[in-house]
Amino acid sequence: MKFRYHLVILLAFFIVGISRPTQGQKTTVTASAQTPLQRVQAYRKAHETTLMNEYWQFLAIPNVSADSVNIRRNAAFILQMMQQRGIPAQLLDGTRPGITPAVFGEVRVPGATKTLTFYAHYDGQPVNPKQWAEGLEPFKPVFITAPVEQGGTIVTTYKAGEFIDPSWRLAGRGSADDKAGVMTILNAYDALVKSNIKLTANLKFFFEGEEEVGSTHLGDIFQKHQDKLKSDLWIIADGPRHVSGKKLVQFGVRGDVNLYLTVFGPKRPLHSGNYGNWAPNPAQRLVSLLASMKDDEGRVLIEGFYDDVTPLTDREKQAMAAVPNMEAALKKELGIARPDGGGASFMDLMMIPTLNINGLQSANVGAMAGNIIPTKAEAVLDLRMVRGNEVSRQIERVKDHIRSRGYHIIDREPTDAERQQHPKLIMIKAATGYNAQRTSMDLPIAQEVIKAVQTTSADPIVLLPSAGGSLPLYLFEKVLKANVVSVPVVNYDNNQHAENENVKVQYLWEGIDMMAAIMLIR
Repeated sequence: MKFRYHLVILLAFFIVGISRPTQGQKTTVTASAQTPLQRVQAYRKAHETTLMNEYWQFLAIPNVSADSVNIRRNAAFILQMMQQRGIPAQLLDGTRPGITPAVFGEVRVPGATKTLTFYAHYDGQPVNPKQWAEGLEPFKPVFITAPVEQGGTIVTTYKAGEFIDPSWRLAGRGSADDKAGVMTILNAYDALVKSNIKLTANLKFFFEGEEEVGSTHLGDIFQKHQDKLKSDLWIIADGPRHVSGKKLVQFGVRGDVNLYLTVFGPKRPLHSGNYGNWAPNPAQRLVSLLASMKDDEGRVLIEGFYDDVTPLTDREKQAMAAVPNMEAALKKELGIARPDGGGASFMDLMMIPTLNINGLQSANVGAMAGNIIPTKAEAVLDLRMVRGNEVSRQIERVKDHIRSRGYHIIDREPTDAERQQHPKLIMIKAATGYNAQRTSMDLPIAQEVIKAVQTTSADPIVLLPSAGGSLPLYLFEKVLKANVVSVPVVNYDNNQHAENENVKVQYLWEGIDMMAAIMLIR
């Protein structure tokens, strides 16, 4: 028996010895021995330059929401991307002609018991090229070594087909918000299919082209195509990962609406010496009005503004308590000595409604400034709402506050008679807004998403009851009766909606991993 035992041991060492690679050799792992994640990553690594070249072409198509011609070029490009990957695809319109279409695709899997729908939007915010850093243009994507605000420079040595450093950023409008969602979703599917990984769920793909203008016709598209859009869960690939860099699953979003305010003064500009102290100054009145809406700690003073907030559940509070605290790092990065909020935490403040001034304008400043009393002053307010708030009720509260300050509200330019009758005139126009949405963390299929994303990360992922940003996800609940969770892909410092927008290359690759893992939910 001893002889046989030693013989087995010697044979084992011999086999190991001849199979061990010599220095400089690479080990080869068969596809069957790899996990699905490893096979997806292997496929991606072998095709990185091809994937990135296609993404560059996609980003080069201007995607400002109001540019209908180029928006449709984007839709056509996505349609082509889907067809090249073998996804049956089509454009979905609404009941009214001329609206921006959604791009839809569907893959049915024999024996599947669940249907997952993946969402991203392909339209982007307006751009002012003059505000972008030297050498950067919104629709000419380039690699940069780091955010330009942190001293990053353009990578001038890169040539198509060469190694792409995963620490680089890809700069361009839409690179993060939200063409990154389209790119990672479709390439995740492609990686699974090309790696011969068996799909386990029916998959649907829905890419919207009006998100940045309030998803004006999304409800209409949903109504028309309800049967086609039935799903067990919608996965939203939009927004940034946590500030810590950790991967994130979010269970809700804030609602949003913009208010456009115009305070009127004299019918023509007046000499500030000849008419100062006598002619009402609309700029002065507007800033005074805006100042009355919040205290020095940033708390909104409008009556009833916080009254409707739905409290967090115990499970949501537990998730909040586990979120990494990044406030010290953010304060340093952003140059903030003391945040607003009266001492409340960053995360707690994200769970209540906001009122922000997006912009102010009246006459000229700088080299073009003149000694005048202007004819009008304008501001844009951004109201973010949480679960429990109702958009029309929040708007009305703001209007009631403005009326309490002595203003007569109109929704158009004033007539001469109105100017004579009302000492304080303000025009208020509201954009299309929508309410907040929140999905239960206890939902079994949502728990499956958490497990899937966690398989792609060595660190514990972050769970948030609600994002700080907004999407019209309430429509998914209202019209489609759908469950929704968000799985953000991009870096938090991506400058979305602003100049020098960028996405970290590594996060694109990791986004493909996450979307592929979710697609394998059973």
